[in-house]
Amino acid sequence: MRGLAVLLLLAGQAFAQAPAPAPEKKSPFVDPQDGKLDASEWLLDKKGFLPVPIIITEPAVGYGAGAALVFFRESIGEAAERSKASGRLTPPDLYGVVFAVTENGTKAGGAFGMVTFGEQNWRWRGGVARPNANLDFYGTSGSDSPQDAKLGYNLDGWISSQQVMRRLGESENFIGARWIWLDLDTRFDPVGAASALPPLQGTVRSSGVGPLFEHDSRDNIFTPSRGWKGYLEALFYSPDIGSDNKYEAYRAYAFGYVPLSKEFVLGGRIDGRAARGDVPFYQLPYIELRGIPVARYQDENAGVAEVELRWNVTPRWALVGFTGAGRAWGFTTTFKEADTVASWGAGFRYLVARRLGIYAGLDVAKGPEDTAIYIQVGSAWR
Repeated sequence: MRGLAVLLLLAGQAFAQAPAPAPEKKSPFVDPQDGKLDASEWLLDKKGFLPVPIIITEPAVGYGAGAALVFFRESIGEAAERSKASGRLTPPDLYGVVFAVTENGTKAGGAFGMVTFGEQNWRWRGGVARPNANLDFYGTSGSDSPQDAKLGYNLDGWISSQQVMRRLGESENFIGARWIWLDLDTRFDPVGAASALPPLQGTVRSSGVGPLFEHDSRDNIFTPSRGWKGYLEALFYSPDIGSDNKYEAYRAYAFGYVPLSKEFVLGGRIDGRAARGDVPFYQLPYIELRGIPVARYQDENAGVAEVELRWNVTPRWALVGFTGAGRAWGFTTTFKEADTVASWGAGFRYLVARRLGIYAGLDVAKGPEDTAIYIQVGSAWR
């Protein structure tokens, strides 16, 4: 899923559409400060089981919908009080199950969790999923491939991701380890060039472990206005730990926010991915930008740079504009030879939870081939 902010705010929006209470009762969806629609009070106090609607707009799989049932061990308000006492910004513990389906027949279900423990020095994030995904493979250096050269394929099986991190001293830096396990069956559509690619079909089991480092000094985990987050990861897949293939996967990213004034916030993001060895084609690095379908441009390496400007027009409403570019290279082209793929777009945000600083809204992004719509809850970068 798209993180804690998505789960919380989609739920808040859904409940905000419920019939208003009697005039003499205080509504949990009206901010007493300005009288506007606001989910702060409801979100701060809610804990226990929470049903969450999910809306999917990813162009790689089409429009879709789903639902999650999330259990909050404590409310966000209780987590905030705990954070004040320690001086550390810490999300609440949660567990959940989820199911979603899209218009191209893709289905996925799973269970997930996020827990902070050991005096807020340890964090665990994990999940197990069963995808049945229908996607397209354009080959490597996808920018050179015509639209009709794509190969439709299906991924069906199991995915597990488990991550444990330990805080370094009193800092906002964490070190840890991650284990990814995949047992996926790949089948290409009978029409097209699939018959020419027999090595790409079949069941492949992948198991990889490796170290990670994370820094997070953002002022808000939902919609930041200052600070930055950085992440480094190296995963090593080997038959020694249950993998059919031997390969490595690396990723490094950073995004930050700078307030230019009271009304304007500038954000920037860089993201690099690399893979070496006998890599399954569906795990090749890809360009990830709004306006570009997931896994549309893949190769041994992929790099992205993106900027976003948020204009707080009123205390409740904001406009955003963004643009980004990336390259995928490695197998057949060098970085200089690879085509640059760019996208741009604009959107709006509404401050749906003032006391939590959470904005929600919609982005329209134009890529090389298509125009896509994205529902955003919190930051677009996670």
